[in-house]
Amino acid sequence: MTNTAVRILIVDDEPPIRKLLRVGLATQDYAVSEAMNAKVAMEMVKSEKPDLVVLDLGLPDMAGHDLLAKWRGEGLDLPIVILSSRTDEAGIVKALELGADDYITKPFGMNELVARIRVALRHRLQAHGEKPVFQVGELSVDLVKRIVKVAGQEVKLSPKEYDILRILVQHAGRVLTHRYLLEHVWDGLTDVQYLRVYVRQLRQKIERTPDQPQYILTETGVGYRLVDAS
Repeated sequence: MTNTAVRILIVDDEPPIRKLLRVGLATQDYAVSEAMNAKVAMEMVKSEKPDLVVLDLGLPDMAGHDLLAKWRGEGLDLPIVILSSRTDEAGIVKALELGADDYITKPFGMNELVARIRVALRHRLQAHGEKPVFQVGELSVDLVKRIVKVAGQEVKLSPKEYDILRILVQHAGRVLTHRYLLEHVWDGLTDVQYLRVYVRQLRQKIERTPDQPQYILTETGVGYRLVDAS
């Protein structure tokens, strides 16, 4: 998919924000349409079939979380990136668990938003064709052979460490919540401390400077993100 084919729907009730996004995304050759509330957004998703939605959580006629839940409940599979002035961790986690692909808080940098949009679009394109080998920097993960290498040297991981890394690789560039990782690695074990311990051990093995990680990044109070090769 090239940028000229990508249609982005902006759902935000603030005209200045919509204008900023329209102008900024147009410079990247995205085709942009706008909706000022949930009702219009639902109509436009059906009629225009956008490739991605940038969604504000503070809409006048329906909470953004409710709109997100409605869309995902109806089986809408297009990428949704949350753009919101809300910075509370609970609201961010809730949006991600309802099916948002990513989030960014206001005020925001256009370059960061464009990067998140590209990751969300790429992830959906790859959803049905998982790449067998993931490479970023000196880190290489072969998902078929289950081989992890750093700077060409194989690294031995425990089964849980590998499971965490595998899931992060499969969603590279996206933030995964603590709950998501716990459910997929420990079948729902709720003690997040287990996850923190294993992530710390994993960083010791794959990061050159574990206390300043360059691969597995912490999203404070939310979860973790593996940097994407872009």
